[in-house]
Amino acid sequence: MEPRMDLNANEFGAKLGKRFYNVSLAIEQSTLPKPTRDLVMLRASQINGCGFCVDYHSKDAAASGESAVRLSLVAAWRESTVFTEAERAALALAEEGTRLADAYQGVSDETWAQVRKHYDDDQITALVYLVAMINAANRLGVIVRTQGGSYEPGMFASLSK
Repeated sequence: MEPRMDLNANEFGAKLGKRFYNVSLAIEQSTLPKPTRDLVMLRASQINGCGFCVDYHSKDAAASGESAVRLSLVAAWRESTVFTEAERAALALAEEGTRLADAYQGVSDETWAQVRKHYDDDQITALVYLVAMINAANRLGVIVRTQGGSYEPGMFASLSK
């Protein structure tokens, strides 16, 4: 499978990419814990089959100190003991928010109640936007076939300027 195009290769794509990235920067400034953000982005990317995003978020999480055990168990988080109850609530929200076409009811009331139990309104806002943004990023990567394997932590730092 060959990549179809580099969305940042022209001025218009780079302009859109920078604005897209700036929304992610706002989410990063929230009080939602970084390990939770990393796990959510990785899980949604796994579900959506975005090789670049799985590469990106697993490497960024590892560079931030996330353990190899937790990273390798994200795909099986329900059958794992290494995630907190709060992280489990966030992962459930990520899955249900990602699998909208598969789950006619969307995010269940049970999952929402667990999220409300563990996070404040600002953190929930960040979490909901995070799920939406990572799903959008996954779709961009899958549509143009952006391949995984080449990401280096920090390589997009210049976009925030």
